[in-house]
Amino acid sequence: MKKNFKFYLIMWIILFAIFNLVAFPLRQVNLDYGISDGGNFWAAWAFVCIAFIVNLACAFYAFKDENLRKTAYNISLVSISWTALGVIVFLSSMFMLIPDVPVAVVIIVNLLVLAINVISIVKGIWAVDIVSGIDDKVKSQTSFIKNLSLDASSLVNLAKDDQAKAECKRVYDAIRYSDPMSNDSLSLVEAQITVKMNEFSQALNLEDPDLIREKASELVNLIADRNTRCKAYK
Repeated sequence: MKKNFKFYLIMWIILFAIFNLVAFPLRQVNLDYGISDGGNFWAAWAFVCIAFIVNLACAFYAFKDENLRKTAYNISLVSISWTALGVIVFLSSMFMLIPDVPVAVVIIVNLLVLAINVISIVKGIWAVDIVSGIDDKVKSQTSFIKNLSLDASSLVNLAKDDQAKAECKRVYDAIRYSDPMSNDSLSLVEAQITVKMNEFSQALNLEDPDLIREKASELVNLIADRNTRCKAYK
């Protein structure tokens, strides 16, 4: 993500430099013709600089997270900032060229746009945090079944005979069609499933058909019990 920000910083520097390379010569042209900006230029220029700084801060915040999913959410903040930057650059350019506009008007108008920008960014950060929190919660709640399914799939591949493979497949299917969502109320039965999964794996290593069948049945029953409890807690 730091690499992406470096590329963004290069683009930012180029755009900021272009703005200044255009703005200052135009001001000098006005001065050469005896047109005074009445202080408008410096007030407008200051707000453009602030808008650029806010934009860069948004980009830094958006790209600092190593989580790709959250970074994708944060890109919307940069879009909001670019919109505000474009509006402020446009308005400030007009104010720089119109000498009769009072400096107070330049400050008030740009300040309003900047305030709306900051409020929108704060609301965006808030929304991203809420969505990311929901995603993390869902990921945490579904991790048990996902990990258990991976373990069961591995056991199917490790089974050494058709009977053992059939029992592994029975366990795997029971897990695969289970409700993926979890909650604190299921912690006890999920702990029991984890223990039975280990016992089933050990039975496969012992290559004892009766023990494999027994542990598979116990495991399938526990998974069915978890599904029943899961429905009851919804």
